[in-house]
Amino acid sequence: MIEDTIIILVEPQSPGNIGMTCRAMKNMGFTRLRIVKGCDRFDSEALKFAVAARDLLESALVFPDLASAISDCTLTVGTTRRHGKYRQEIFSPAEVSGRFREQVTPDCRGAIVFGREDSGLTTEELSLCRWHATIPTSGEYASLNLAQSVLLFCYELGKASEAVGGGRQQDLARSDEMELLFGHFNETLNKIGFLNEQNPEHIMRSLRRIFFRANLDCREVTVLRGMLTQIAWASSAFDGRKRS
Repeated sequence: MIEDTIIILVEPQSPGNIGMTCRAMKNMGFTRLRIVKGCDRFDSEALKFAVAARDLLESALVFPDLASAISDCTLTVGTTRRHGKYRQEIFSPAEVSGRFREQVTPDCRGAIVFGREDSGLTTEELSLCRWHATIPTSGEYASLNLAQSVLLFCYELGKASEAVGGGRQQDLARSDEMELLFGHFNETLNKIGFLNEQNPEHIMRSLRRIFFRANLDCREVTVLRGMLTQIAWASSAFDGRKRS
């Protein structure tokens, strides 16, 4: 499971935090780091704090946005410390680790996504992730350092990987396949006048939660997209007005 789990940093602001993240990952045996834009990972501060984990820093992959960074992943977890209307079913690191133990394989890659130090992940970025997670902390001071957060998740994942019974083979749809499905839903539901033109994301975020909970496999995604294609064809004469 450790080999098939990726740590993703979205727009990290401190080179030192990138270096400390590499050190935390290597402490727990994780080697796969991806970075979405952000500061210079080869800044002297990053190199200093990476210590003996400089190889992780050098092998990290950089992406222009989160969607491309998780496109080949299946089990994606967005971390957040804020709860709200679109941030439901938030798991703890231990709960995430249990799910990863059961499902992560070379063909079902996992990713833990961490946001910016000052503002975390946006609602849109979280909506790209299958699950959401948070680290329970004191209400008096809930903010954790980025590398500390990575270390806690890696520790729990490492513990879970040692448990017996993990690694069940899955055929869940990857992130890029799910995004194609959601795009197809958006296009078709707009065509038949189901989505509110002023705020289409209100319904789309609910649909994302429904289908992420369903753990769709590749065949099920294909069936749903075929249904949407048929709906679009059958409604080709629809002019956008409801009939009485």
